[in-house]
Amino acid sequence: MTLITLSKLEHDIDEFLAFKRALGYRYQRGQAMLKSFLRYAQKINHEKHLTLDSNIDFALTLEAWLSRTDGCKPFTVALYLGVIRQFCLYNRRRDPTFFVPEHAQAPKTESVFSPYIFSFKEIQTILNAAGQHQGKSVGAGLLRTLLLILYCTGLRFGEAVRLRLSDVDLKKCVFHIRESKGRTRLVPFGKDLAHEISLYLKERSHLCKSKSTDHDALFIRLNGRPLTVKVASEVVRRLLRQLGYKPPKGRRGPRPYDLRHAFAVHRLTEWYEQGVDIHARLPWLSAYMGHVNLIGTQVYLHATPQLLEIASDRFEKRLMRPRNSNDGKKKR
Repeated sequence: MTLITLSKLEHDIDEFLAFKRALGYRYQRGQAMLKSFLRYAQKINHEKHLTLDSNIDFALTLEAWLSRTDGCKPFTVALYLGVIRQFCLYNRRRDPTFFVPEHAQAPKTESVFSPYIFSFKEIQTILNAAGQHQGKSVGAGLLRTLLLILYCTGLRFGEAVRLRLSDVDLKKCVFHIRESKGRTRLVPFGKDLAHEISLYLKERSHLCKSKSTDHDALFIRLNGRPLTVKVASEVVRRLLRQLGYKPPKGRRGPRPYDLRHAFAVHRLTEWYEQGVDIHARLPWLSAYMGHVNLIGTQVYLHATPQLLEIASDRFEKRLMRPRNSNDGKKKR
């Protein structure tokens, strides 16, 4: 049994968050979950007329907190428990007896989500529509350039939106991605994309002069303010709805993030068509996309009819290949 006071719990949570930030993690979602757990514990103490120095049973409080909302999705409960486990493991470093919840305490989760893989034709349709976009906040040049960067480089949506002028090197054709998922990396891109970005930068320069803005953000809205992830997501979703890829309402259908999936699958497809060794190239793709290992990349490698057909053709050709006259002979 782990007993802890509310004042100690609050201090330990703040210390743990400082530790995570020192490692380079933004940890905003984790902070929100830990603060929610703290508020729940404070509420229980208040209802029992206890003080901040009164001990609470950490395990019982956690169990009640995890089951506080009827109908909460298993994935959400597992996510909450994962954050609490990290906090408990951190505390166990200095207190070997500190309670750590078992993985089994979280409900079993199976992801049934399947990303939408845009075809090359659909990507072209989206880019053409973006080039004709007439929005009150986001111009056509900005939207088209953002979508090109997402599809051509596979950057995470937030990484692309938050790019700054100082992060873009058009001479070397490199993006400098700063502190994303706790890591910083360089992402090279092609000359065609560099040309498209340079065209947008001219448009951006005229906009900044008319709006008297000096923001270093790469993407500037028509009102002179930097583009935000929320605004960008809404604009891209609206575009997908207009093209009929998403229903008029609801969360079903392709998401802005699916451009990253399309990048990974299309790159894999092109490698298959070129006949290269996929296993040798996967670490390249993993590093390029900013993953620590191949496990993170596997999420993006979904089979498409085209990919399956190419793989089947390669397998068939391998089976039909004439055997070498020396095959099967015993070595002497």
